[in-house]
Amino acid sequence: MQPQTVLGFDYGTKSIGVAIGQAITASATPLLSIKAVDGIPNWGDIEKLLKEWQPDLVVVGLPLNMDGTEQEMTQRARKFANRINGRFGVNIATQDERLTTADAKARLFELGGFKALTKGQVDAVSAVLIVESYFENQF
Repeated sequence: MQPQTVLGFDYGTKSIGVAIGQAITASATPLLSIKAVDGIPNWGDIEKLLKEWQPDLVVVGLPLNMDGTEQEMTQRARKFANRINGRFGVNIATQDERLTTADAKARLFELGGFKALTKGQVDAVSAVLIVESYFENQF
């Protein structure tokens, strides 16, 4: 069965963008950015999001090099996804996130110019793009 509600994460060492998506519309909405210390979030914040949104699936963006090879951040994002699965027992998927930050900045700039480009908003919109590209790859 297709997951209906998807919680998406744009993993970063200082900030983790979060978005919620619906399979019916194949679209997502930015929620917020969670602070992280060297890539480690407050797990209570993650737990709150999971309880509030009850997602069928969590999608974590995988930062790959442009040629598709892995980098240190790829491993860290995968570890973050595995920890969510291990701690909370939710289903996890990863999604190639190449270019999502650039796309997020372009989308925000179109909507509101430079003042729209706060780091937290860029991370949350990057999470939207991760969820939407996950949906595109399912159909």
